[in-house]
Amino acid sequence: MLNRVCQLFGIEKPIIQAGMIWCSGWELAAAVSNAGGLGIIGSGSMYPDVLRSHIQKCKSATAKPFAVNVPLLYPNIEEHIQIIIDEKVPIVFTSAGNPKTFTAKLKAAGIVVVHVVSALKFALKCQEAGVDAIVAEGFEAGGHNGREETTTMVLIPQIKAHIQIPIIAAGGIATGAQMAAAFALGAEAVQIGSRFVASLESSAHPNFKQAVINTNEGDTQLTLKQLTPVRLIKNDFFKRVDEAEKKGADKDELNALLGRARAKKGMFEGDLVEGELEIGQVSAMIKSLLPAAEIVDEIYKDYLRTLRELSQLL
Repeated sequence: MLNRVCQLFGIEKPIIQAGMIWCSGWELAAAVSNAGGLGIIGSGSMYPDVLRSHIQKCKSATAKPFAVNVPLLYPNIEEHIQIIIDEKVPIVFTSAGNPKTFTAKLKAAGIVVVHVVSALKFALKCQEAGVDAIVAEGFEAGGHNGREETTTMVLIPQIKAHIQIPIIAAGGIATGAQMAAAFALGAEAVQIGSRFVASLESSAHPNFKQAVINTNEGDTQLTLKQLTPVRLIKNDFFKRVDEAEKKGADKDELNALLGRARAKKGMFEGDLVEGELEIGQVSAMIKSLLPAAEIVDEIYKDYLRTLRELSQLL
């Protein structure tokens, strides 16, 4: 397929694997890129030396473009940005911060810059900041999310009506049919997280992968809105947070309950009771653990099949 996103990234299929903390190492990124999509290394859970190692291993594992996702609130952000420039990473996805902070510096180094947003007002700021494309993420998505709780179905056409740069749809997408729906709304690519968590190459703990496969409708919920909203599987930790919020806990109490390394405990170390288990609503549709290349192929074939079926309705 040739559209603006495929041309911008130099990829064959407009399918992008999200840069998820604790789940998106070099093995997953390389596998998705080798399959014709765009793999992303999630740097938010990596120390600078670990990030450099993942970038170098990814370059050895694929000759195709890949990206790094950089949460702008990360404590070592300056070191991460410099490593990305030094290692000549071709594409960077920034999130959780002001897109003006590093866009000019990255683009001056010849890097394509994409920023993740959850609302139209942030999309407009991205366009003003000079990013090359945006990821518009609906609140169905897993992990940290927008406070507005705008769904993907509403968010994509709302943003499409006001910006000129390409839109990548995210949130609630795991199939080719959902990809086709996102394209109908104005997107030119999709970013997919939850489906790639349940892949062989994902760096998530096997316990977490199985928990994703076991998730059913209604088993995830957006919580911790006083801090940074995050969608979690409803385990014992989630229930304690939910009870605290219902009792009127303030930010300090919630921070104390959250503690440190809670996401690592759940997603990387496999503690399904005390860990923070970040995943999207679409996890209820995921019932198999597959190689990343097979996931890319399955989604793209389903997308083409959906287009054929829709054309027959005309």
